[in-house]
Amino acid sequence: MEKYKKYIPFILILISFMIISVLSIYSAEALIGGSNYFIKQIIWYFVGFSVILLIWFIGPSFFIKYSFIFYFIFNFLLLLLLFFGTPINDARCWFSIPGIGTFQPSEFMKIILILVLTKILNEFNEKYTVKTVKLEFLLLLKVGLIVFIPCILTFLEPDTGNVLIYLLITFIMLFISGIHIRFFVIFFSFLIVMVISFLIFYFKFQNTFVNIFGSSFFLRIDRIINWSSKSGFQLEHGLYSIGSAGLLGHGFTNTPLYFPEANTDFIFAIFASNFGFIGSFILITLFIYFNIKLIKLSLKTDKYAYKLFLFGMIGMLIYQEFQNIGMTVGILPITGITLPFISYGGSSLLCYMFLIGIVFGIIKEGRSLYKN
Repeated sequence: MEKYKKYIPFILILISFMIISVLSIYSAEALIGGSNYFIKQIIWYFVGFSVILLIWFIGPSFFIKYSFIFYFIFNFLLLLLLFFGTPINDARCWFSIPGIGTFQPSEFMKIILILVLTKILNEFNEKYTVKTVKLEFLLLLKVGLIVFIPCILTFLEPDTGNVLIYLLITFIMLFISGIHIRFFVIFFSFLIVMVISFLIFYFKFQNTFVNIFGSSFFLRIDRIINWSSKSGFQLEHGLYSIGSAGLLGHGFTNTPLYFPEANTDFIFAIFASNFGFIGSFILITLFIYFNIKLIKLSLKTDKYAYKLFLFGMIGMLIYQEFQNIGMTVGILPITGITLPFISYGGSSLLCYMFLIGIVFGIIKEGRSLYKN
């Protein structure tokens, strides 16, 4: 029993997330209309636990070794989406699978990028003991090409939120890999110039902007830029539902106002409205504890590849948690990013459970190295 002790905190956290997720989705159905989403989420959770067991059995090394195969498969799926994807809210991010639901390749691409970058950076570290500026520059070109392809395909769906996550994962993993700081200074200097030029073009030449990039992209940028006004039906109703909940909330299934995407993007507003400040505090504390456990694991592992993978995973999860809750309460732009383990969705949930399977595999392989 002792050898399984290190899995227990993660399992208890996952069970807590499952309960919170199912309760919140069930409550959201009172707003969006009953479609038994909560039952589907329960099914996806049990499938997810099976995924964890399978990944734990196979081991993380297998998925890192063959990550490029998954990379090419899912880039092909992202390409097919542009032609055969099911349009939902003016976006082609999903394939419809009869009898099952929808399948979103961009969710899985986040995980695949972590695996591919782990493989590339680990092989670079093993091959070169002395890393010159030229070698690091060639590495960055290779990484840039690897990340650029899914970024473009995902952006065209359009799915800006996941593109941002791709870039964040890349930045974090490059930083952890020890790439010289000069490249980050050059990159951010270039990025600042590009953003300023982009905004000048957006504000000064709007008609030309729409002609080049299309009205859909213009509206996406407009929504991000104007987020600070706290205006908009979805945000206003979500904020009222959270703000009026008080210490204990309005009660289960008693969200006072309707707002769109209640079971996905704005699931935190549902939970906070139902269970108030105390419920929100408990959920955020669970996320913090979960992140701390992952950080401790990443610091204890002696394998460079696993350290890279874990930091890429941690950065992605923390960003999504912060971004989703932040946009729900109006302190960050609404980007359509879901709350990990809580929002409804089979694709996203299975991806997170896949990650936990890798974590369990790392614990299994290094169990003798970890000390209490």
